[in-house]
Amino acid sequence: MKDGERTANPVPAPADHGRASTGLPIVEATGIVKRFGPTVALNGARITIRAGETHALVGRNGAGKSTLVSVLTGLQSPDEGKVTFGGSPAPRLADRDAWRQRVACVYQKSTIIPTLTVAENLFLNRHDHGPSRLISWTGVRRRAQELLSTWSVDVDPQTPAGDLNVEQRQFVEIARALSFGARFIILDEPTAQLDGAAINRLFDRIRDLQRQGVTFLFISHHLQEVYEICDMVTVFRDARHIVTAPVAGLPRTELVAAMTGEAAADRRQERPSSLDRTAPPALSVRTLGSDGAYGDVTFRVGAGEIVGLAGAAASGRTEVAETVVGLRAATTGNVEIAGRRPRPGSVPAALAAGAGFVPQDRHHQGFVPDMSIADNATLSVPKRLGRGGFLNRGRRDRLAEGMIRNLAIKTPGPELPVSGLSGGNQQKVVMARALADDPRLLVLINPTAGVDVRSKEFLLGKVEETAESGTGVLIASDELDDLRMCDRVLVMFQGRVTNEIARGWHDHDLVAAMEGMDLNA
Repeated sequence: MKDGERTANPVPAPADHGRASTGLPIVEATGIVKRFGPTVALNGARITIRAGETHALVGRNGAGKSTLVSVLTGLQSPDEGKVTFGGSPAPRLADRDAWRQRVACVYQKSTIIPTLTVAENLFLNRHDHGPSRLISWTGVRRRAQELLSTWSVDVDPQTPAGDLNVEQRQFVEIARALSFGARFIILDEPTAQLDGAAINRLFDRIRDLQRQGVTFLFISHHLQEVYEICDMVTVFRDARHIVTAPVAGLPRTELVAAMTGEAAADRRQERPSSLDRTAPPALSVRTLGSDGAYGDVTFRVGAGEIVGLAGAAASGRTEVAETVVGLRAATTGNVEIAGRRPRPGSVPAALAAGAGFVPQDRHHQGFVPDMSIADNATLSVPKRLGRGGFLNRGRRDRLAEGMIRNLAIKTPGPELPVSGLSGGNQQKVVMARALADDPRLLVLINPTAGVDVRSKEFLLGKVEETAESGTGVLIASDELDDLRMCDRVLVMFQGRVTNEIARGWHDHDLVAAMEGMDLNA
């Protein structure tokens, strides 16, 4: 499918969400070209978003989505092309107030200042002043409460922002954007850190705001969410516009094909089990408990077996996985990795026992952004880099170059800082370090969160390859695609393992178990 090969009718019929677009473009970008040195980040890209719709923007990492957002929000000026809002040219870049009145972006990484209250965040640098020119905190709090009430955000304006959960921070950021007058909101991976119930509440809030005249650009790697909440979808690939179409009329296979440039398989082929029943187990967890997080958790992972640990965000699945690798210490029970019982609460002890680990949040737990790929990938294997505490750079680089080839990391060389990579390639660096010491047990928490379709397939394929070599794998996730390869899935609900589901499960059965529902009741 080539650029411009398929474009939707200029005034499409809305998807089945009970909403109707006015048909008027609230924002339009045409012929956008943006270069960063020799790299062409956008090449004649375009998008038209009409008032009253929720419009999805999807594409693999590196497709140009983030660059387009920076252009639409006035953070970058295009080298060629133009942006209009309601038919009028975009403001000058220096006129930040004019941009705030037209568009706002709620980023995956929150811009809320945690040490300030909600009210202070909402009206930062816009405080009410009394006759003495001192800030009237009573007036600030009153305005904040009026704003939150207007947009049905149930948060106390005097609450320290650091005490808010992810969902509340998002709603506060949306309210702040609306307070400037913007009625076009960009949501960048808004569900990445939310559980199923919070996602449903977010989608309800989006629908409510649409009825009040707010238009959304929704950016997500979770394609099922696109079909659930969006009216229109635009696909970018290789810095170009590929397709714009009504969501209801675009089959999932066509959407994936547009993103990847390849025909998409309807379903991953079921892998033969590589479980070695004659070998000692890779992991044994016995009566594990932690106050308020989980209790009486017992299971095993065999050599070469892939076991899923599924559940919603508050189920305890993440906490159990973090306990296995020493990020947490249990209050009861014990963990054995390949027959060794590492010291509880010690990541080095778990790694020494034979564990490899991909944490939940690569940005805060997975890598050091300003360090090179070589340094990040080899952090867990210092003994292989030199003697007597000295680093042999040649040995480090040779080891890193092998990892780069093995994980197909797109980089000009091992010295590039990890911050310069796309999200999918950053996750590959984290995976490379987890595999660096040939682990007996590989523990992964949400291993494909925030990565593109092709990177997801590659990473999951590498997990299968690792299991086939005899390594046991534990995958803690609520993403169904992460769990499909598992030999069995343990479902956690409210801190307990409530179900064990064999491979070949249907989506609705697993989701029902994760939500604590019994479909046979």
